[in-house]
Amino acid sequence: KRYEEETNLRCHIIIDNSASMHFPDVKNESLQNLSKIAFSTVASAALMEILKRQRDAVGLSIYSDKNEYYAPSKGGDRHRRMLLAQLDVLLKGKSKANTDTYLALHEISEKIHRRSLIFLFTDMFQPNKNETALFEALRHLKYNKHELVLFHTYDKEKEVNFDFSNRPKRFVDVETGEHVNLYADNIKEEYEKAVEGYFNDLELRCGQYRIKYVRTNINESFNKILTSYLLERQ
Repeated sequence: KRYEEETNLRCHIIIDNSASMHFPDVKNESLQNLSKIAFSTVASAALMEILKRQRDAVGLSIYSDKNEYYAPSKGGDRHRRMLLAQLDVLLKGKSKANTDTYLALHEISEKIHRRSLIFLFTDMFQPNKNETALFEALRHLKYNKHELVLFHTYDKEKEVNFDFSNRPKRFVDVETGEHVNLYADNIKEEYEKAVEGYFNDLELRCGQYRIKYVRTNINESFNKILTSYLLERQ
């Protein structure tokens, strides 16, 4: 029994529950039509099922502008049911909170003492902190030799390809309330280049800090993304 306890993996799932993660506003959600938060929640439940089969301990943290929930890594069916119930609450909720990934990740890092495999689901939007500060928080999660996997969630159709009809639209930041009026086609090409550059920079910096970076397009099947990651890990 002690041998199993020492060799089985300890995992911790962290989910960003800020307002931007509830984009897009999906009226009738299905497994092929999810918001970023719904995708992250369903993918986390699938991860928990995989970890259960491997008899791995699992914990859960949820944050926005503050830490909303924390459960340490444990095994056992009762603990997993508690985590799944929390995911269900998250799935049915609607956050209007800003993002404070910097503060939240530092606080979570202080709670995870034993070496763990950490899965972080976030869209990496942090309006009030620069990238250097954000990566300081990510590096803190690597403390105590934790392994960190960053699932960078985004809606490729809207947030990368900027696929909007060319009619005048008002684009509103759901966290700051700032807005801009424009025709999508006028900035589409420049926007796509800027986003691709940002994604490439994120992947490069994650590589420098030995953080596994997984582009997570919510328009794709979460099973496909998780399977690809797990096969690569094996």
